[in-house]
Amino acid sequence: MSAGGITSSGFQPVLSVQDLVFSYGGPAILTGVSFDLERGQLLGILGANGAGKSTLFRCILGHEKNYSGSITLSGGDVKKMPAELLAKHIAYVPQSHFPSFNYSVFDMALMGTVAQTSAWTMPGKKQYAAAEEALELLGIRALSQRGFRQLSGGEQQLVLVARALAQKASILVMDEPTANLDYGNQIRVLGSVRELTRRGYSIIMSTHNPNHAFLFTDRVITLHNGKIITEGKPEEALTAETIKTLYGVNVSIRRDDNGTPSCTPVLQRS
Repeated sequence: MSAGGITSSGFQPVLSVQDLVFSYGGPAILTGVSFDLERGQLLGILGANGAGKSTLFRCILGHEKNYSGSITLSGGDVKKMPAELLAKHIAYVPQSHFPSFNYSVFDMALMGTVAQTSAWTMPGKKQYAAAEEALELLGIRALSQRGFRQLSGGEQQLVLVARALAQKASILVMDEPTANLDYGNQIRVLGSVRELTRRGYSIIMSTHNPNHAFLFTDRVITLHNGKIITEGKPEEALTAETIKTLYGVNVSIRRDDNGTPSCTPVLQRS
């Protein structure tokens, strides 16, 4: 949590959510949610379906503004930011995308540069360079002329990340980016996401997999019934008791020889 706009580590947060309360007109979906995101940090958000993760993202992205509390990006109030300015700070990566046309990988990445141009203006050299740079950064430039629909699920997800990077925003919001991928592609995509934080990107990522949080995140927040119940380093915030509260299952948490924790369900034998 922040105190006077400074995080516990002494840094100015790039994103700060304070005392957020939101409702669609009935019971509150989010209640008293507060946290900070620092530059170069990967923050994982865990919670069962309906816990409020997607609503939280909609508020952060400026899609919902009828909330109390505050959300600030680099000190600016999200409620007061026009969409064009928000797009310069923050980009969204969905868990999947099904375009109407079989756009090339390069064109998909180029779409991320729309926020850099005025209406009805064609992309220029700067935008083309941004798309190429994003593909290169994620190691998929060789796919640039392939059709998006012909890619594997993991490749498609990396293209969606590249589209967000081409937007030139320093904060990425990722909604379960590996939800539809096989195990190998999950690890490859999350490894690429982790590498982005080492390059200075700040990332918020929702996931249902505690082991993904243990392996890749710097900090986690756990949401239950719209409230944060734990926050901190993954090995501190994701206890067996917390996971039981979130998902209603018993788990065992063990550490490997390197001290990295992992979570295994405890199954009842009949």
